[in-house]
Amino acid sequence: MAATPFLQAIAVSKTYLGTTVSGIKSTDLTISKGRITAIIGESGSGKSTLLKLLYGLLSPDTGEVLFKGERIWGPAEKLIPGHNAMKMVTQQTDDLNLYAKVWDNIALMLPHTDLKAEQEKIEKILVQLKMTALSDKQVVNLSGGEKQRVAIARALIGDPEILLLDEPFNQVDTSFREGLQQDIRQIVKDTGLTVIIVSHDPAEVLSMADELLVLKEGEILESGNPKTLYQNPQYLYTARLLTNCTVLTKEEAKICGLKTRANHIVIYPEWIETVKTWGGNNWEIKQVLFKGCYEDMLLERKGITIRVLNDQFGKYKEGKKINLKLKKWLEY
Repeated sequence: MAATPFLQAIAVSKTYLGTTVSGIKSTDLTISKGRITAIIGESGSGKSTLLKLLYGLLSPDTGEVLFKGERIWGPAEKLIPGHNAMKMVTQQTDDLNLYAKVWDNIALMLPHTDLKAEQEKIEKILVQLKMTALSDKQVVNLSGGEKQRVAIARALIGDPEILLLDEPFNQVDTSFREGLQQDIRQIVKDTGLTVIIVSHDPAEVLSMADELLVLKEGEILESGNPKTLYQNPQYLYTARLLTNCTVLTKEEAKICGLKTRANHIVIYPEWIETVKTWGGNNWEIKQVLFKGCYEDMLLERKGITIRVLNDQFGKYKEGKKINLKLKKWLEY
């Protein structure tokens, strides 16, 4: 007998009518327990709508969402929408008590029946999210990233089985974002928590997720392991989402000395080497952009622009012409 899926959407749809039709078309989806699933897609592709359907904040037009085989009720049937075994954190932190301490904001989410157990639980979550030094600070005095940590702590303190994150790191400074992401990964590893995250940031989902779902116009286009999807996406749409790649038409590829029958080829910046090969084509360096641990170079030839990564700082100057070697490309 087949095991009951942990979280499952069956033929779920939700349509918003307007100048353009948006939402989620009839969709089947299964979320595995104890993993981080990331939902990515262009703005308006239905990412947040799908997340809200899974949580029960929205009632589907058709189909149903099941948690451990039982239907999740939407706001039309449940007084307080949202499944009791789940918690959602968005980029907004408006529900925090700004003039209360961090400790008190977290404690508000617990029943005050066992004060010793409550204290131990709060201390544990503060350590897990590296917030111990913030416990006595008023929320109003925290940065946006610190407030987001408090919101996540409040969501986790009640031991939900599923944590849903809707663009949760937008307010978090880049220097702290990766640390928070890895803290959540560690919590997943330690506790078996299931996380579903909506994100527009490729770097975020590639380093954090176990599974990617790619949404396009309200439908799941493809899904899989982040590394596999990055290296060999089935669709041009996915390649464009996951990296700042160069896309050439068949005619442009021919000018570059590449033979293809496909309509488009995709070249990732890291697949190009600056050496004296690739048919002797001369490429002019139009821009050299400092990116910290590498340079992002924009090269042009006969009106075609490509992007190349360079880790040899200062070697190439704008206006210089160089030759390139292409290690790999994708065809669509």
